[in-house]
Amino acid sequence: MRSLSKKQRISALAASAALVVAGVTAGTATAGPADEGSTAKAGAQAAPMSAAQKTQAIKKADSASAKAADAKALGLGSKEKLQVRDVIKNQDGATHVRYERTFDGMPVLGGDMVVHKSKSGEHTGVTKSTKADIKVSTKGVSKAEKPATPKAKGSKAPRQIVFALTGKPVLAWETVKGGTQKSGAPSELHVITDAKSGKKLFEFQGIHEADGTGASQYSGEVKLSTDGADGKFTLSDKSRGGSKTTNLENGESGDGKDFTDEDNKWGTGKPDDPQTAAVDAHYGAQQTWDFFKEEFKREGIAGDGKGAPSRVHYGDNYVNAFWDDSCFCMTYGDGEGNKKPLTSLDVAAHEMSHGVTSTTAKLVYAGESGGLNEATSDIFAAATEFHAPENKEDVADFHVGEEIDINGDGTPLRYMDKPSKDGNSLDEWSDKAGDVDVHYSSGIANHWFFLMSMGSGKSEKNGVEYDSPTSDGSTIEGIGITKAQQIWFKALTENMTANTDYKAAREATVKASNDLFGADSAETKAVEAAWTAVAVK
Repeated sequence: MRSLSKKQRISALAASAALVVAGVTAGTATAGPADEGSTAKAGAQAAPMSAAQKTQAIKKADSASAKAADAKALGLGSKEKLQVRDVIKNQDGATHVRYERTFDGMPVLGGDMVVHKSKSGEHTGVTKSTKADIKVSTKGVSKAEKPATPKAKGSKAPRQIVFALTGKPVLAWETVKGGTQKSGAPSELHVITDAKSGKKLFEFQGIHEADGTGASQYSGEVKLSTDGADGKFTLSDKSRGGSKTTNLENGESGDGKDFTDEDNKWGTGKPDDPQTAAVDAHYGAQQTWDFFKEEFKREGIAGDGKGAPSRVHYGDNYVNAFWDDSCFCMTYGDGEGNKKPLTSLDVAAHEMSHGVTSTTAKLVYAGESGGLNEATSDIFAAATEFHAPENKEDVADFHVGEEIDINGDGTPLRYMDKPSKDGNSLDEWSDKAGDVDVHYSSGIANHWFFLMSMGSGKSEKNGVEYDSPTSDGSTIEGIGITKAQQIWFKALTENMTANTDYKAAREATVKASNDLFGADSAETKAVEAAWTAVAVK
């Protein structure tokens, strides 16, 4: 990752409409109610699946006969094999099987696909990362010629892969470089090099971090799910897959030490009490779990019924928080002077949503797909805030990181109504979007989501005022956050793949809206109008 100035680091917190366009509706758009119910077709929405049902569905899809049938239907070559990563089942019985692909035993980066089937098992379509045929030759390339393994802590030996994220699939090496990023976060930089020429083809960061300078945390009195009995309670949540929050005690590795408490009353609301950061982190994990379960029937971040650990008090004066796929966990630093832990609800929901992306579309963290990855986390962070119990200390809004006050002047890190207000993010798409830092190119989808939810022009919700422009001067009327988040989730989990760009994201959300509300519905017209309003055509 490139070096960032202090101001840029502040703005890089990790981490997307309407019915009509100008001429049809005049005047200021009214605010779409964020808590508006949805009229989406029940059959097109995800069906609830217990952990056992999810396991059984994956096992069935992963059977040799099922994969052979799908491979034949897709016309795959004899050297291509499918590996099931996830299965989504809709209430009407339709299924969406997400596959990874290998070629001659090698992983294919960009070979992922989603096979769509009707209730009867009939193939109804497929969404692929690449439409190119996977045909590469290993002739003249020896495994002994692999790149040297970096010495930094956390590095991994190169593995031979087929690189198919962009252009013609080629034989390549994937090397993971460990160590520490300039921001202080751990590094898992995946570098892809051509196996024959040695030329670098691509790179992306495996650690999705939140950069900042810290802020005090206080969300008022919150309810926590804990475990234990009088004299020894722990921050373990058996009702949410065994989620737990632990204390790293300023260390930078390991699982952390259990917090314990005698009376099950945690923290003081002040950062000098080590429990306070744990309260916010544990609360954030609870609310994020509840959001995905109650809104999308997704049991856990990975959809497997298992909890994702949270670790607090990472490092010393560590002004960061990050999600790490390798431990499938969330980690929080204590901020500047160890007095401002980065544990606000939207930070927790944002980072944990990276885990949802990594187990569904797996949007590569670079270029336009990286911007969509970051936007997905901002979108679900805002949606989680609106879903959570009303909190007068932190009202639900369409801002990112407003509570942690990293800028030091009370302003948010990012604005979804007009992303450029942060000085870096993009309001609309251009052919340069793929060259912009992913935290800033995310503004395009964030803006789309705001227009979908609240509409263009001036609006207000929970006492927070917004003023959202459109690139084409159109007037957009919001349809509410409930419908908007349903469309984004369905598109992410069923129609997006590793290298989805903004044009493909438009197609994915249109398809999702067609399934949920109908091809000629007001909602689908809204999706198209909002994308046009951010210059994605």
